[in-house]
Amino acid sequence: MTTEQEPRSATASPAGVGRHVPDAGSAAAAEIERARTEMLSDARPRNRNRIGADALCEALIRQGVDTIFGYPGGVILPLYDVWGEYPQLRHVLVRHEQGAAHAADGYARASRRVGVCLGTSGPGATNLVTGIATAQLDSIPMVAITGNVPGALIGKDAFQEIDITGITLPMTKHNILVRHADDIPTAIAEAFHIARTGRPGPVHVDITKDALTTETRVGHPDTVDLPGFKPTFEGHPRQIRVAAEAIEKAKRPVILAGHGILLGDAVTELL
Repeated sequence: MTTEQEPRSATASPAGVGRHVPDAGSAAAAEIERARTEMLSDARPRNRNRIGADALCEALIRQGVDTIFGYPGGVILPLYDVWGEYPQLRHVLVRHEQGAAHAADGYARASRRVGVCLGTSGPGATNLVTGIATAQLDSIPMVAITGNVPGALIGKDAFQEIDITGITLPMTKHNILVRHADDIPTAIAEAFHIARTGRPGPVHVDITKDALTTETRVGHPDTVDLPGFKPTFEGHPRQIRVAAEAIEKAKRPVILAGHGILLGDAVTELL
């Protein structure tokens, strides 16, 4: 026996009601709904046109990166989708994102190069925090890359959305939130420049999922000029004078030099 479905009542709730999206029916609300629907999809590159994830891989290679420590997850999957096409980048799969941050830290100490770690949004990003803080305290050059929810969902408490930029702000030299694919090459170039220049330290780059999946044709910068970042390479005159006076007055002076002396290749200057 079959029964016909009753016609929908004119007073029935329209689709989308109950989602509490501001300005329902507007273009902004439609974009939020689209991003919410696609957030957990594979988002594989379309027709293999160059997308933000490609630009990211290219930028890393241009910075001399050959090893990345990371753990995959939802919003960062577009990067893993294209990774196989860049054999120059070796990905070391860790068991936990904190291990990725500490591994990148150790890699930087041993190689004198910038370490790179990777995590997805939410808990994946927050798991990197301890390793980032360690790099900051020990002046270790590191670039921590995290994925985030699509730009339209930023600030909407979407699934696994966390303000990782705000969380890592006190423990990094610089923070960059990338919301457009065209901004990825410049952001990566600036991140590596800041991480390795002056007193080394960690830089965090947070990239939204739609920035990784959007097509882009933008090129890579040949130079980096940051007017607000001009570190000094000269010693502080007053600190040097005070130290010299203390050593001169001491009967048996003992100098406990920090690891920064080694990282800065300043052993000869110290002696």
